[in-house]
Amino acid sequence: MVAITLAEVGGAQAYVMALLPALVEHFDVVVAAHGPGPLREAAERSGARYVALRWVRRSIGPSDVLGLLELARLFRRESADAVALNSSKVGLLGRVAAVIARVPVRVFTVHGWAFSAHTGVASSLYLWAERLVRPLTTQFICPAEHEKRVGVRAGACTEARTTVIPNAVDVASFKGAALDGEPPLLVSVGRLSFPKDFITLVRALALLEPGTFSGRIIGEGPDRAEVQRALDAAGIGRAVDLAGAREDVPAQLAEADAFVLSSRSECLPISIIEAMAAGLPVVATDVGGVAELVDEGSTGRLVPAGDPEAMARGLADVLADKGRRKAMGSAARARASERFDLPRFREAHVQALLRLIGQTP
Repeated sequence: MVAITLAEVGGAQAYVMALLPALVEHFDVVVAAHGPGPLREAAERSGARYVALRWVRRSIGPSDVLGLLELARLFRRESADAVALNSSKVGLLGRVAAVIARVPVRVFTVHGWAFSAHTGVASSLYLWAERLVRPLTTQFICPAEHEKRVGVRAGACTEARTTVIPNAVDVASFKGAALDGEPPLLVSVGRLSFPKDFITLVRALALLEPGTFSGRIIGEGPDRAEVQRALDAAGIGRAVDLAGAREDVPAQLAEADAFVLSSRSECLPISIIEAMAAGLPVVATDVGGVAELVDEGSTGRLVPAGDPEAMARGLADVLADKGRRKAMGSAARARASERFDLPRFREAHVQALLRLIGQTP
């Protein structure tokens, strides 16, 4: 049983979709999620069954009790031998529900700790919730060494029960970008909502010399109107295209000359791995496990989060020299092929689950 809070477009959903073809070769797989999105089609394409959740939502509220009961009934009805839980909400509810349903193996994949992404009371609540359900967890999977260190230090996971399996993409499916745009095209991909922080990106772009770049932001979300207002206020509304959600992201990356990500919080973003697979230099905020992807000065530039001036300097450095962009892009694709390709990712997950279920020594 694979469960995730929402079926929408996102990094955790891309992770599940990348994993499904390997899982269905070894297990009877059921995927459960709430709301519309591409996950349902991906599940059915892979041969997995799909269950639409009614009460599991992203927001915290009274429906969480119904969500807990919904998951427990589902796990019991399916006689699940293992649950693989993704995203914070279903990770918390799902581990409790799995114990109620007497599921013997409970795996939680950390796509970024919620207590790290939030501040104040919300952060404290998420941290104590993670500590409470830690003993209910058979295995933690972290896509980044950084997330493992943060979790162990905070008491949200344990060293002994946590393994690191980096995210991955099908590198061969990405066409290498030519990197010869005039002016160079900067592309960013992500949901227009916290913690992506596209406002900082807009402010950084506004600091660049006019005519030295064009921009394209791919994604949808509740902050779209705010991002558009920021673009217009900065006077770069015509230079930067809000392209919305696209199903042809590899083709969009192939047209680009550099990739940029301005997040306040990340785990190991698949969007950066996709950009590297397309042979793009990457300018990104140094948060979460991003430094495990981007080799500073070799495959791109790392900058502090929330600092438009630093991001503008990093972008200007990449934009100024076509030869440098091509060298960085070539190094990025080689790094993606060596460390973040699908076969290793899938095999590691399958073997981990087989061991936990007891089908291998």
